[in-house]
Amino acid sequence: MPTTSSVSEVNTQRILPQAVLWDLDGTLIDTEPYWIAAEHTLVTAHGGSWSEEQAYALVGAALPDSARTLQAAGVNLGVREIIDHLTGEVIAGLRREIPWRPGALELLRANREAGIAQALVTMSERSIVDIIVAAMPEGLFDVTVAGDEVTAGKPNPTPYLRGLQLLSEKLGREFTAERCIGLEDSLPGITAASGAGLHAVLIPNATDPGAGQWRRVPTLAGVTPAELAGWLETAVA
Repeated sequence: MPTTSSVSEVNTQRILPQAVLWDLDGTLIDTEPYWIAAEHTLVTAHGGSWSEEQAYALVGAALPDSARTLQAAGVNLGVREIIDHLTGEVIAGLRREIPWRPGALELLRANREAGIAQALVTMSERSIVDIIVAAMPEGLFDVTVAGDEVTAGKPNPTPYLRGLQLLSEKLGREFTAERCIGLEDSLPGITAASGAGLHAVLIPNATDPGAGQWRRVPTLAGVTPAELAGWLETAVA
């Protein structure tokens, strides 16, 4: 049986990820109930009906796509008006409480202490991103990518590719997608992370995309930087 010191030596010899790129809604914080409640209230206010199945189908999607779906459900507003309304409702919820997902904040801090670069890559707009980042300990993210700052949203890989680009520009070194980890909870998100070439890791939450070209873990609780390194070793072995 290995001693404590030998285990420590093995862990320090592991090559840590170059970066961890985080999804926000449902992965870092559990905002999905806020979004779903806002959608339901808006649709019913316009005389339509909104089921849980319809709501879960939008999890992880780009906001303009979600807005067009709500229009089809009877919301008589423009895409921008719908996005602004939903975003306002979610911001109000976040000002009351920020519901962190299990292990997420702890892993953010541990990665920072280990010197791993980190990016936030979300379909939420800048107004929401700024509230979340302001509520967190300073300096956990090197860069952030918001949904209103990219030309194509998830499941397109563009947001994650933009995150890698911003990391390279800010930190002055190249980031290889295969040596970076993307953490996601939804099918659009995990598809985007995988499509960008990241070591994509699914932590199911409101929805469960099932198996695919990604790693699947039940929770981030107790996950350490050394374990992230082990995931990469397994992927490239």
